[in-house]
Amino acid sequence: MSPTATYTTSCTSEPSPAGFILPDLVSDCHYPLRLSPHCYNVARASEKWLLEGARLVEPRVTKFMGLKAGELTAACYPDADAFHLRVCSDFMNWLFNMDDWLDEFDVKDTWGMRESCINAFCDPINFQTEKLGGKMSKSFFSRFIRTGGPGCTERFINTMDLFFIAVAKQADDRANGRVPDLESYITVRRDTSGCKPCFALIEYAAHIDLPDEVMSHPVIMAMEEATNDLVTWSNDIFSYNVEQSRHDTHNMIVVLMREQGLDLQGAVDFVGAFCKGTIQRFEENRAMLPSWDEELDQQVAIYVEGLQNWIVGSLHWSFDSERYFGKEGLQVKQQRIIKLLPKRPL
Repeated sequence: MSPTATYTTSCTSEPSPAGFILPDLVSDCHYPLRLSPHCYNVARASEKWLLEGARLVEPRVTKFMGLKAGELTAACYPDADAFHLRVCSDFMNWLFNMDDWLDEFDVKDTWGMRESCINAFCDPINFQTEKLGGKMSKSFFSRFIRTGGPGCTERFINTMDLFFIAVAKQADDRANGRVPDLESYITVRRDTSGCKPCFALIEYAAHIDLPDEVMSHPVIMAMEEATNDLVTWSNDIFSYNVEQSRHDTHNMIVVLMREQGLDLQGAVDFVGAFCKGTIQRFEENRAMLPSWDEELDQQVAIYVEGLQNWIVGSLHWSFDSERYFGKEGLQVKQQRIIKLLPKRPL
């Protein structure tokens, strides 16, 4: 029996929807899901590192422990050795925690955190800061630079800068009650997602450092964009329920409902169709990959597989983590029925 849910048009005279049905994104993705054999030891050590570095207290500790970012890392970098996987896992835990912190920051505080973290990335040994986010940046990036190539390192720092700039724009929109149009939203969301520095970690984890002529090739850039869009737009679907309960409007579903007058289910289905199209885009560009030389082609194949791992790994992890569906992730994955959470008092 197909799942059903009650939803209505966006007309304010109609009752609010009770829930919605998730698109079947997992079935649309046929890539193999793999997990690093170092997963659990590294994940638990990385969690301890984050709890100590961020000085979390309840209820944030419980919330963080349900995140399972180490499992996401192990699925996205399944071939990394334990040392490199640990650096990636520390970054991933740091990024999710940073994202939570920045949700509560205004523009000025966001710029302050950006300055601290970017300086830490540029000189993780000598730069000094009292900000916890900056100190943790020094910790994992001082290990990153031991083996990270110059191109990979520069890409990581540049894309982290784009992340902070976009989050500052998001904070400004939040402070002024602005919901961007779809085109503007997509542009900013590709940076607030944090996917771009995660792609630099594909090179780092695989001990490769692709030249600029490869990384600036339109086909490679198109495959990165398709991966980013799938991860980001599917996340907008998975996170919508939690976000709507706290009145967060930085979500494609909200943008579509306001801009195109769609009801909730219509907007969810629209984003779901977008997500399906990203995998088709990814495959179309994979078929157009140029050839450089034998060694470089092998490295490019590793990088493309890394993007593929991000697509499938993020989809499955979204149901394993408690960040979006609490402890009901497996049930939601099977039934795809979402009951809307009540909105928090303003």
